[in-house]
Amino acid sequence: MKTKITELLQIEYPVFQGGMAWVAEHKLAAAVSNAGGLGIIGAASAPPEVVREEIRKCKELTDKPFGVNIMLLNPNAEDVAKIVVEEGVKAVTTGAGNPGKFMELWKNAGVKVIPVVASVAMAKMMERAGADAVVAEGMESGGHIGSTTTMALVPQVVDAVSIPVIAAGGIADGRGMAAAFMLGAEGIQMGTRFVASKESIVHENYKNQIIKAKDIDSVVTGMSTGHPVRSLRNQMTREYLKLEKENADFMELEKLTLGSLRKAVQDGDTVNGTLMAGQIAGLIRREQTCREIIEETVQQAQECIAAQGQHKKYSDR
Repeated sequence: MKTKITELLQIEYPVFQGGMAWVAEHKLAAAVSNAGGLGIIGAASAPPEVVREEIRKCKELTDKPFGVNIMLLNPNAEDVAKIVVEEGVKAVTTGAGNPGKFMELWKNAGVKVIPVVASVAMAKMMERAGADAVVAEGMESGGHIGSTTTMALVPQVVDAVSIPVIAAGGIADGRGMAAAFMLGAEGIQMGTRFVASKESIVHENYKNQIIKAKDIDSVVTGMSTGHPVRSLRNQMTREYLKLEKENADFMELEKLTLGSLRKAVQDGDTVNGTLMAGQIAGLIRREQTCREIIEETVQQAQECIAAQGQHKKYSDR
């Protein structure tokens, strides 16, 4: 499957794995890259030397291209930006800020820069700053979200920029991938589907909650703080939403979620942990290897596109 994204990154399939905090570590990234996609290490707020170690461990497991996701609000962002260059990482995805000040450093080193955006204005700003592509992420996704759906966001971003667009948010199979292509995207990014993969280090309790989830089982907390987060419903989200309704102050809300993602990922705490997952969780029914996920998704997408071609042939008669 050749697109502008596979050519840009020299990968087999235009499938990115989301750079999820606490989840996207070297084993998952290597497994996705070895399966032909672009595995991504989530630097999140990890100390710079931990990120370096993750990159080196990933290199031991794969000789294929992989990326690092950098949260630009992280006080360590500058150090991580340099480590990416020093370690010869092929691609960077960014969130929570403008990567403009690191662009020259990365460009000179041949690093492909692919910011995650939630609006047309941000996509245009990233293109002007020198981005090689953008990930247009709709509000269906898990974790921190914007306010526009993938279906509405992707075609508008595609029309607004001349660089390739990767669609993200609410995609977990080949039908979603084929739909993304119809909207003008050159690739997709999946997060929730890879959280439930065999190679994911996420606690089995967390994976099982995704596998058991129904279409209505995700909820958005943090609307009142301006930092909305989508996760699966549990006691913690119920308590959070109740406090939000009562106009609780920021510190009280913050206290409830402090360390809650780590609790879910590492300890399997499905009661008080934050089980970040997208609205598409209801479509994920079993744990599979990254290779099975990617190959199944790509095959289904190709079948959908071929069927669309047949349908067009008959309707043109």
